[in-house]
Amino acid sequence: MRFVGVCLAKKSSKKRQKLFGDCAKMSEIKLENEFGCNHSIDMIHRRKSAGSEGIRGHGTLRQAWRTAIVPALVLIPAAALAVAQGTSNIMVRTLAAGATVARIQQALDSLPAAGGEVVLPAGKIVVDRPIVLGRDGLALRGAGDSTVLWLANNANCPVIIMGRPVDNPERVEHLQVSDLFIDGNRAHQQRENWRLMGQGVSIRNNGITVQNVSDSRVENVTCARCRSGGLVTTLGTTQLTVSNLESFGNEFDGLAGFETKSCHFTKLYLHDNPGAGISLDGNFNHNVIDNAILSRNDVGIFMRWSHDNVFRDVSIRNSRHYGVFMAENIEQAAAPGRDLNCFNNSFSRLTEHEWGDAAFRVNDPGCTNNVLLGARFIGDVHGSLSMAMPGLLMMK
Repeated sequence: MRFVGVCLAKKSSKKRQKLFGDCAKMSEIKLENEFGCNHSIDMIHRRKSAGSEGIRGHGTLRQAWRTAIVPALVLIPAAALAVAQGTSNIMVRTLAAGATVARIQQALDSLPAAGGEVVLPAGKIVVDRPIVLGRDGLALRGAGDSTVLWLANNANCPVIIMGRPVDNPERVEHLQVSDLFIDGNRAHQQRENWRLMGQGVSIRNNGITVQNVSDSRVENVTCARCRSGGLVTTLGTTQLTVSNLESFGNEFDGLAGFETKSCHFTKLYLHDNPGAGISLDGNFNHNVIDNAILSRNDVGIFMRWSHDNVFRDVSIRNSRHYGVFMAENIEQAAAPGRDLNCFNNSFSRLTEHEWGDAAFRVNDPGCTNNVLLGARFIGDVHGSLSMAMPGLLMMK
């Protein structure tokens, strides 16, 4: 599926125009997208875009990002562009108020082979089984934070699965989930794993589980109070863009990545998670995480077995133990031919405010060639860096 860029413009302040430019004056834009290709984009669409009203007291930062990013470029499937130009058709199913999870799944499953979009209404939708985007070209869009997917008591399942709902899934491409609020209702769930036996036994009860998916997007989503993690990528996920994600109150982590490569995570607000704001492990490599605020988590960033990742403009605040904790994955140490350490990761303009044990801990001597560029530590300066041995962290 070919992707093209579209500029979404709205009436904006002079400051916003100065930051992002005036889309109305642009006839052609060059960008390098997630797929590493340069595209020439003709301006074909201009519309108003209404923001949400916040996230029940938690959404101020994410709402600010939403409004500040317009006008901006987004990638849409070429088939959708064809619809705008009136040259083709793409199926969009808009569900009425009172939609059930069964009706949502039926709508997704009945879309044609080329894919399409299911649009959810505002209101609370009780989820008693996962909503699965299990084949190419499917999109699920809500009405903003007023679309609440609420996991039913004792459901013990993920809320959304992007990818096939099996333990060793085949690749699925060009999926999108956007504009909704997930409440995992973790106080009324009994376990972390979805299935007790058979297919799906390794799938955790996250807000969104993304597994072996490529060239896809998650944007303008909140994941709250999930029994495992908020949003979790795994099993070969690549070229995924996650933008405007808020994740809080989950049993473990706000955002977690395993076996994930060449993805972009941006405009994140990950807070008040008993585990980590971000947890990275098991071949999380060549990804970019930028413009993120991690606040009041046990650990800001927990990372093992991760290399060649770029962190830019990350602010970590009030971590109960460590701002960043970097280590070898000793659980897999017996596996031959694997480098299970953290290496070649760079942190540009990392800012940390207050921490319990250390701002940055490198726990194992095999974690080498990691670089801090322009870092700022605000708090106990003497306890800011903690190394397993001298010289493990380069500071510039």
